[in-house]
Amino acid sequence: MALLQARDITKSYAGVQALKSASFELRAGEVQALIGENGAGKSTLIKIITGAVRNDGGTITIDGQTISDNSPQLAKSLGIAAIYQQPALFPELTVAENIAIGVEQKRFWQPVNWNARHARAAELLAQVGAKISTDALTSELTMPQQQLVEIARALGANARVLIMDEPTASLSEEDAQNLFRVIRDLRERGVGIIYISHRLDELPLIADRVTVLRDGSTIETRLMSEVDRQELIRLMVGRELSAVFPKREVKLGEMVLDVRNLTCRAAGIANVSFSVRAGEILGFAGLVGAGRTELARTLFGLTPADAGDILLRGEGVTINSPARAIELGIAYVPEDRRRHGVILEMPISANTTLASLQKLARFGFLKFGSEREIAADYAARLGVKTPALFAAAATLSGGNQQKVALSRWLATKPSVLILDEPTQGIDVGAKSEIHSLMCELAGQGLAILMISSELPEVLGMSDRIAVMHGGSVAATFNRADATQQAILAAALGH
Repeated sequence: MALLQARDITKSYAGVQALKSASFELRAGEVQALIGENGAGKSTLIKIITGAVRNDGGTITIDGQTISDNSPQLAKSLGIAAIYQQPALFPELTVAENIAIGVEQKRFWQPVNWNARHARAAELLAQVGAKISTDALTSELTMPQQQLVEIARALGANARVLIMDEPTASLSEEDAQNLFRVIRDLRERGVGIIYISHRLDELPLIADRVTVLRDGSTIETRLMSEVDRQELIRLMVGRELSAVFPKREVKLGEMVLDVRNLTCRAAGIANVSFSVRAGEILGFAGLVGAGRTELARTLFGLTPADAGDILLRGEGVTINSPARAIELGIAYVPEDRRRHGVILEMPISANTTLASLQKLARFGFLKFGSEREIAADYAARLGVKTPALFAAAATLSGGNQQKVALSRWLATKPSVLILDEPTQGIDVGAKSEIHSLMCELAGQGLAILMISSELPEVLGMSDRIAVMHGGSVAATFNRADATQQAILAAALGH
């Protein structure tokens, strides 16, 4: 008998069909991957299973018992727990307190046994192999440590179904391997795990079966051993995807940006030198903490440089603020789109024009007609899938949020575009679209700096590759000479 079954689940939002007869089955002691493009219905299905959203039709059963009126409280009591890409922990509480919130069932008048609370937290952390002090504030923990705290909390709540949504999106290779070890231990204990990830290459390492959603429907459930990456891509997008990295040769133009011995003590970068020409995509590779994002922030004026030279078309410039960077034609799409890329509560139209409001204002008043025209133009050009431009950015899939973030900066008419992890956390179809847009922009003469932690993306999209180590550029490779081995060696400082 299946541990969890979702049968013929349907759900609509304002006339948009999010799920159409979607079905899913999970066995005890199984890791089952749930994949699909952004907007395929994965998040909606998970919200229905956890009781956060009510389905319009279909049934959910646990151990053969139908759940007729699901809610977060009921789902939790039945042993269903979810760990999302951004951990749901209270940053100003200790590790022990955060674990207690999900584990203890005390009345408000009952006194807290602090020794027992810390002992229980330490026991649960030990079960997942986490060497974390129970007195530590959660805000002081790394992302991998926060994930382990959430897993420990789920274990303490006797979770039988554990949902993991993009758990490795922000992890290093070493941290990801440790997480896989914890998942295997949970599987041995009989916990059923729903594993959602856009990183198709990691699925054979951890999943027993895989279920593919497309356009709100279940396409197929297969044994992981029976499918390869190309087959999964075909099932997800409904067609053969021959070019995830559709790099095109572009005739390079004049030198646009020339950086010489750039140093910023606050950002931890020193003596960084590189150049990029019109139509060129310069990829930046390196390990976590190598200084790539810090370099981008310095170039954009968020942490101004202490020393060195920045030349734009041969003319030396000083960039001491983002406003100055925008004035000079530099645009920056940051890594964390949900915190810094788009404002989720604001409409798509307002998000698109946020960096170019001066062009849309007259006598202090915003020209809303012009705002809608610009937003509609970029939504059409970039293929943003939305029912309306006045819809909040939070209603969009990750890939479409990334397109809106990109639209905002393209609307400033830049000559240099900095993209920090442009396809992180989005599906393979959306990745292909973003990569195609990058090629189009390069073809129009834009100079692009692309920071990415995915070596296939760096190798597939870059004309040249700068590898950072310890806050400096350790090596630069031409496209023809770059290999994964050479890049990794430079990233490690060899």
